[in-house]
Amino acid sequence: MEERTRAYLRGRFRDYYRNVSLSPPPGADDREWGYIPWTSGPDTTMVRHKSLLDLGDLDEFARRERPRHVYFSAGYYDEPSASSMDAKTWRESDLVFDLDADHLPNVTLGEDSYGEMLAKCKDALYRLLDFLDRDFGFDDLELVFSGGRGYHVHVRDPSIRGLEREQRREVVDYVLGNGLELDSLVREETVSGVGLKNPTTKRTLPTDGGWGRRAVDHISAFVDDLLELDEEEAVYRLQTFDGIGEKSAQAIYNVLENNTAEVKAGNVDVHPAFLKLARKLVAEAVEDQQAAIDEPVTTDTHRLIRFPGTLHGGSGLAVQRLSRAELDDFDPLVDAVPETFVGHDITVEATREYEFSLLGETFSVEPGVVSLPEYAGIFLMARGWAEKGQE
Repeated sequence: MEERTRAYLRGRFRDYYRNVSLSPPPGADDREWGYIPWTSGPDTTMVRHKSLLDLGDLDEFARRERPRHVYFSAGYYDEPSASSMDAKTWRESDLVFDLDADHLPNVTLGEDSYGEMLAKCKDALYRLLDFLDRDFGFDDLELVFSGGRGYHVHVRDPSIRGLEREQRREVVDYVLGNGLELDSLVREETVSGVGLKNPTTKRTLPTDGGWGRRAVDHISAFVDDLLELDEEEAVYRLQTFDGIGEKSAQAIYNVLENNTAEVKAGNVDVHPAFLKLARKLVAEAVEDQQAAIDEPVTTDTHRLIRFPGTLHGGSGLAVQRLSRAELDDFDPLVDAVPETFVGHDITVEATREYEFSLLGETFSVEPGVVSLPEYAGIFLMARGWAEKGQE
């Protein structure tokens, strides 16, 4: 990045901070703070091990320093400004989840547009919230658009802030479905009755919640779709699963047609052939419904995370808190564009070809000098894809 570009962005970030008031997170005085300034050179320099006392009033700090990025710690400390983690004396931490579009299994880098990536990341956020709400019952959640490639969720329930790294790993494994398969989910019950000489064991997937509910919902949806096909098509569809031949496929179809209610109730022992299919459908459910979080963020009790209200120095978009009511209609490529950067055009020199959308307008940029709305020019410069042109 050329100095002219850096100076321009630094100045416009200052103008943004002159027009906003930053709201600190709970326990701000006990957290470590850090920021990245607009320094020259190929590498960014993190200024960290700061307390809120070191920074002073956050609004004045942002206007004075015009930082490229601002962070605070998930952890709460006795001495947040100490220069080593041991000296800080950790007390507890928020449970933080990071969803990054670049890491989602259904995102294809180089093919999906920035907007498409963010839309898929929002879908992943909904899956994560289902875990946090229905499986864990967390109440104190804060949702944040990261300003870059995804979303953050801060869980601040007092009951979880004292969790150590390995306990947080268990939460990660759960939402990712690590190690989950049919045999780890089924419940066994003894069935006895008139006419049965010996009690038998019945295996069912639980339908009352958790991964069992997700697995049964996935199996039920598959059964509904399959039974909408004619028999020949359905049997052929079943044979697309590895290890299921024509004879087994026909047996499974007959079972599903005649025992639909039992299958949807979680019974996996309706027929030996169905058990093989059920294993594959449970694996599908885990792959389809896992929340693909960035694992190290959640397990790290000392992680620094972006400060809502500040700007993301790699996009020029705002790091934005979101309520549940706002989430459905939230469009980051519209709602996170700072008003400070709207209203006039600037000249930039694009260094690569790129197509993107902001504020409902699509831009197709070729290498060379081009005039763009300022918010679009700042987006390209912040991402390193353009330099500031001569006005």
